[in-house]
Amino acid sequence: MLPKITAFSTLLLTSSICFAQDVTVTDVLDRQVTFDAPAKRVVVGFYPEDYMAIGTEAAYDHVVGMSKYIWQARPANWEMYLEHRPSLDQIPGIGRVDTKTFSVEKVISLNPDLIMLADWQYKGLGSDVERLESAGIPVIVVDYNAQTLERHVKSTEIIGVITGQEERAKKIADEYTQNLSMIQTRIEQANLPKPTVYTEYGAAGVNEIGYTFGKNMWGAISTMAGGDNISAPYIEWWGKLNPEQIIAANPDVIVMTGYETGSGDDAMIMGQGVDENEAKSRLAGFKERTGWSTISAVQNDRMYGAYHGAVRSILDGPMIQFYAKILYPELFQDLNPEQAYLDFYKAYLPVVPHGTFVIE
Repeated sequence: MLPKITAFSTLLLTSSICFAQDVTVTDVLDRQVTFDAPAKRVVVGFYPEDYMAIGTEAAYDHVVGMSKYIWQARPANWEMYLEHRPSLDQIPGIGRVDTKTFSVEKVISLNPDLIMLADWQYKGLGSDVERLESAGIPVIVVDYNAQTLERHVKSTEIIGVITGQEERAKKIADEYTQNLSMIQTRIEQANLPKPTVYTEYGAAGVNEIGYTFGKNMWGAISTMAGGDNISAPYIEWWGKLNPEQIIAANPDVIVMTGYETGSGDDAMIMGQGVDENEAKSRLAGFKERTGWSTISAVQNDRMYGAYHGAVRSILDGPMIQFYAKILYPELFQDLNPEQAYLDFYKAYLPVVPHGTFVIE
């Protein structure tokens, strides 16, 4: 019996070495961050679905605090997860950086091993980051908002280390990379004229021009998919174009994005629980904007809808497919972006949403 006991003890020792050790990770801001991995007490500042997809549902056994609003801003999605895992509702909230309700004191009281922040949160907190670090809390920064392949992959790898799911993270990152490579290779080989494209977050409705995107989020996605983003010369990150600028640019393709609800009955809606016919009806309303009847995208019926909740995430690979397909329909007839979006849920998350996520 003694050799068996010794072997088992050795296995336990080996396991403790593998699963509980200090690691030093370079985050997306090239900061060296040392923490115990996999972390046992984590505060998730942003990207809650990504954290679960990469780290598995079990990663939330170790989440002791989070900024909940970004998840609760998609109430149907949040409720879907709550129905599956009610304990998510018991995780303490830490407030918001953008509304200056973020509580350093609350985070410290949770005694975390680590807090994971988005790039914009880290920069928005300013000197409060030093207060967290002075309290002995490592701060690591990830970033899907930038919408670059490099930061998507790096952020995914970081979450893999935090949660002890390095192999799973590599698989997800490799699939994302391969998807983008496939799209860009086809476009390069076809050598077709680059279509112009305009994307607008349509929550404000028909009568008010909404936010568009420059070099991040939908702006970057449209560029990745081979489009010429008309907003890029005027908008760095996100902002609004003058109505005359949109008309003068005469985009070949227009994409209106939306969440499940908007500010009025004419707002663009997309997402979980949204009926496709209702989404198409809302989309059609934007064609009636003053002056839009002269735009090529309207005249040629190349207006489309996309779910705003499907961007700035490792889940957004299918949205690159979507833009590629609407920009170059002859090259990507074989792609089914909405099914690809749902397939990611089936592969990496414990729930699968139902609704309308793209309108081709």
